[in-house]
Amino acid sequence: MSRDISEHRKNLLEALGMAGRENSNAAVMYHSAMGERLGLGMTEEKTLDLLQRLGPLTAGEIGQHAGLAPATVSGLIDRLEAKWLVRRVRDTKDRRRVIVEINHERLAGFAELFEPFVAALSELYGRYTDAELELILDFVNRSTALQRRATEELVRETS
Repeated sequence: MSRDISEHRKNLLEALGMAGRENSNAAVMYHSAMGERLGLGMTEEKTLDLLQRLGPLTAGEIGQHAGLAPATVSGLIDRLEAKWLVRRVRDTKDRRRVIVEINHERLAGFAELFEPFVAALSELYGRYTDAELELILDFVNRSTALQRRATEELVRETS
């Protein structure tokens, strides 16, 4: 940090760093508890989230979005498939290509477990102006991109 930074800014940056760590810990603990409730590991739960948001993906695409090594993704898909949560299907246009899709019937009821938290967030969002929400969204998007790059670097270093 620069020496000519104001004491107020220094305190804000320290508080922001601590708040970010607290937010990260809260997210990890929430998803860990949710995963336990659903009988899933955290990576399994987040992979299902990816497939719900983005639709069917190849194993390579899952690895790219999750920042996971190919061997890790293969085992992950095997575990989800053994739990009947996803299925591997051949691409109708390119039979060599395998796509992973969610078994929606098996996931019925999972979404309602998230509803109380989603409702609480919606109420929180209502406290902010559109301009404030745009600023928050910008920060979240940029910090997420930084975290993805950091994850990719860690995966690269261990590969």
